[in-house]
Amino acid sequence: MIMRVMGEGQFEVGDAHLNRLNELDEELLAALESGDEDHFRRALGQLLSAVKEHGSPLPDDSLEPSDLILPNADATIDEVRLLLRAEGDGLIPGIPE
Repeated sequence: MIMRVMGEGQFEVGDAHLNRLNELDEELLAALESGDEDHFRRALGQLLSAVKEHGSPLPDDSLEPSDLILPNADATIDEVRLLLRAEGDGLIPGIPE
């Protein structure tokens, strides 16, 4: 799956890592619901770090379409809430069982 981190580029992440990313996405959703800025910053940072850790960066000149778009680390709670409204249940899609 190709994930774009806004302002940072694209990362190809294998399906084997999606369950962990979903866990981090759930944590981010909980932080958004609580409105706790520190919790939100920590959860967003962990999600983006995991994408970069488990993903392989694509070259800047790559024209691959992104399967999903993630906010950058500087995004505000309100910006992420707006993005979630557009995406649906979370930022990271679940894996069908």
